[in-house]
Amino acid sequence: MVNDPMNAFSLPSFELDDKILMQGAEISRRLNQLRLENFPPSAKKTLRQFSVGEVAHYLGVTPSNLKRLYLDGKGPIPTTMSGNRKYYTAEQMLELRQYLAETGKSEAKRYLPQRKPGDKLQVIAVVNFKGGSGKTTTAAHLAQHLALTGHRVLAIDLDPQASLSALHGFQPELDQNPSLYDTIRYDERKPISDVILPTNFPGLDIIPANLELQEYEYDTPLAMQAGNEGKRFFTRLGKALMDVDDRYDVVIIDCPPQLGYLSLTALTASTSVLITVHPQMLDLMSMSQFLLMLGNITKTIKAAGADVRLDWLRYLITRFEPQDVPQVQMLGFMQSMLAEEILKTPMVKTTAISDAGLTKRSLYELERSNFTRGTYDRAIECMDAVNFEIQGLIHRAWGRM
Repeated sequence: MVNDPMNAFSLPSFELDDKILMQGAEISRRLNQLRLENFPPSAKKTLRQFSVGEVAHYLGVTPSNLKRLYLDGKGPIPTTMSGNRKYYTAEQMLELRQYLAETGKSEAKRYLPQRKPGDKLQVIAVVNFKGGSGKTTTAAHLAQHLALTGHRVLAIDLDPQASLSALHGFQPELDQNPSLYDTIRYDERKPISDVILPTNFPGLDIIPANLELQEYEYDTPLAMQAGNEGKRFFTRLGKALMDVDDRYDVVIIDCPPQLGYLSLTALTASTSVLITVHPQMLDLMSMSQFLLMLGNITKTIKAAGADVRLDWLRYLITRFEPQDVPQVQMLGFMQSMLAEEILKTPMVKTTAISDAGLTKRSLYELERSNFTRGTYDRAIECMDAVNFEIQGLIHRAWGRM
């Protein structure tokens, strides 16, 4: 028998299922270890306190106004830190809003921006067909910003990969939390109120995700064959949200990076759509295919009775590098076609977001001292500009200028 000289260098075969299960379990164990280290002793996220300057920024008042309040003993009492610096908790920010609204009647709307009678619940789907576009980062920061500015917010993680859930301190395979699947499935459903959990941000609740969400993609075609309930799958989320309509002002949905039944269910329930896109040719090509597919599918479900009407649709340019000439050119190309629909402020690429993500935190959770001053200031200024612009669209949909 002639020996094959290549046999000495061949790799041993292995069972794929055993290998990936083992690796998945090890990654999960390490991530939980990090969670315990970052959020001791309960592995639950808390929230830092906010400086007078930050509180004034999100309340829309001047720092001197806040200083006058606490010197006069009015409103909640801030914590005094080193250097006589004053800090408020997020709960105290809500108390300040209430106090300012009660003592400044003519400006009550400014301090309490929630829905008024007759204003409809705003449901914003954050979507993209391609992963890596900053979709989850956008959804998380938008939801947290709206909570900090006085809105009652529900975030729904509709991506089985559960990145939005992870950013809010949840680890699906260990926490065993329910997901939206428990509410929109075709058998033994739970009320949506049973799957909503609080976050570390006052005013922001979440429906976390887990791998079970993927079952909806398999169940729906079978339900469509079985009867009318499946054929009207696109109504399931909208109907579920009616049960908590009075609890929230805005719902933010982080959709999966694919155009399946989950995404279509979310889009049909939405009043607005935010599409994230990285200014590169391949990403633009992917978005083009996404829009064509979405348009054709929307026509089909409209014919089946879906009411797909939006207050607004906007494109958010993400991970933008102003010094990158091809990206600037691509942005100009997109603006020539979609001028009115592109948000005025692109979200710049910044190490601050990726650095915050290393500890499963957002920009709003970390203090300025965690970064070099210029890096943080540029990142938070840009993030706030994006989110205040979206907030303006929400308020305009309620008839406010």
